[in-house]
Amino acid sequence: MKKTIMIVALFVSSLFSGEIVLLDNNASDPVYILPLNKHPQWICEAKLKNGKKVQFISVKSMMQVYHHPEYFQRHDLLNDKIETLYVQDFLNGRRVEAKKAVYLFGSRLTGPHGDELIPFESEASAKLFMLKNGGTKILPFEKLTKGLIKYMDM
Repeated sequence: MKKTIMIVALFVSSLFSGEIVLLDNNASDPVYILPLNKHPQWICEAKLKNGKKVQFISVKSMMQVYHHPEYFQRHDLLNDKIETLYVQDFLNGRRVEAKKAVYLFGSRLTGPHGDELIPFESEASAKLFMLKNGGTKILPFEKLTKGLIKYMDM
């Protein structure tokens, strides 16, 4: 009985721990058409104004949609405007509002679609990660420009 209660408690705590949970195990990224379930540590999420959620394979993919929402709405990949973006801290997996996170550029670690921006809850976490995996620059959300995303996608 105690084991069952413990397992249920662990399951419930993981649901409310602030992690991004995969909405559909068979879903694909709307930009790169890669399966989301193959790279769960990279998943990002957009909450739309109508309450629906769209998940992405990576920060780079999410930023493609963020910078070009009219294209994705026109092609029925978004059915409303984006309200809030979320990423996962790469070290601890916690869900973080994308505009409050920092992003490591130029790491030796590549993402599901090549060069990637690695999200962190704090600059201290990003610096810690850089010690082992390298990196060129730590960027705030405001610096994730269309030009940077295009450069990374070449």
